[in-house]
Amino acid sequence: MQHKKLVACAFAGILAVAMACSKSSQTPVSPSAAEPGTTTAYPDGSTLKATVPVPQSPVNGAQPDGTLVLVATKARGKFADITPSYEFEVKNAAGTTVYSRVTGGAGAGDNVQHTVDGALEFDSPHTWRVRAVFAGALGSWSSSASFRTASGGYIRGNEVFDPLTNGRTVGDVVGPVTFIPGVGVRLEDFSSHIRYRLPQTLVNGEFSLIITGVATNTEGGKTKVFAMSEGLDDIVLNDRRMTVEKRGDPEGIVAWRFISHEDQIDTEGAEREFVGFDANVPYLWTATWNGFFNVRIQRGGPGGPTIYSKGKGYRGAYDPDPHFAFIGAPIGRTGPEGATVPGMIVRQVWISPRPRPAGLQ
Repeated sequence: MQHKKLVACAFAGILAVAMACSKSSQTPVSPSAAEPGTTTAYPDGSTLKATVPVPQSPVNGAQPDGTLVLVATKARGKFADITPSYEFEVKNAAGTTVYSRVTGGAGAGDNVQHTVDGALEFDSPHTWRVRAVFAGALGSWSSSASFRTASGGYIRGNEVFDPLTNGRTVGDVVGPVTFIPGVGVRLEDFSSHIRYRLPQTLVNGEFSLIITGVATNTEGGKTKVFAMSEGLDDIVLNDRRMTVEKRGDPEGIVAWRFISHEDQIDTEGAEREFVGFDANVPYLWTATWNGFFNVRIQRGGPGGPTIYSKGKGYRGAYDPDPHFAFIGAPIGRTGPEGATVPGMIVRQVWISPRPRPAGLQ
């Protein structure tokens, strides 16, 4: 009996030791490879266990010419393979966020790239940064990289920006022109014009430009300030003609015509108004169309008083294919005096579905 009690006590002791061992801490393991994010934020607010992208281009105040493409190294999961999206952010010189997009991880090799598709103030200092985004978790922001926005102009989709103050154009020059640094381009005679081929049709939008060197009385009859067409057929007979005229005979008369898929509207008779011009003063000419076509002229440029505004509604879409736009206009069947206003100086051309950006002076 005594022997059985000793055996029982020994067994109880062994069991107690075993239970005590089972309660000891286990060997640590690496974070779960299946959970790259965490609900606990790091000091910088990030929740994604991933490396931080490094800006590659543009950096150190570089000024890209044309389309702005942001390039950075890709983020890598620290404990799992991930394919994150990326959030790109751009700030202006005042530190205000002026652009932000979350986009997929497009780019070759170890880099991700993003084409900025928003309007930024031109020829101005900015900074940008990027971070990875995955399954609701946010990575750490990269360091900020500095750059300066383009002043060289571009044609992108159904948008054109052409400053013309930098001695060149993104369009095609026809006839004699003279680039005046810091001022614009002077169209020397009736045949002179600049032609833009839009890769995509601009169904609704704006065409605006600043003009100097135009007096009330100029040479020619039905001379044109700017125009659009379908293809390069005779501009006078074109099925998608848009022409805006500053006539020299009668002097100072402003007239226009716009042809959509189902309609034609224009100024007729007394609707062709006289406007006085000073060759030493800049004028912002703007045409807009979105079911209603309108032409506006502002004396002194953007923000100046409106000295002319007239428009009409129209039926059907404006759908030229291919879509061409012109500063001035090609010579049509009516002859040279129905083409470009000779001697006008043009700068800051804007053709886009978006309103003209501030700062295009």
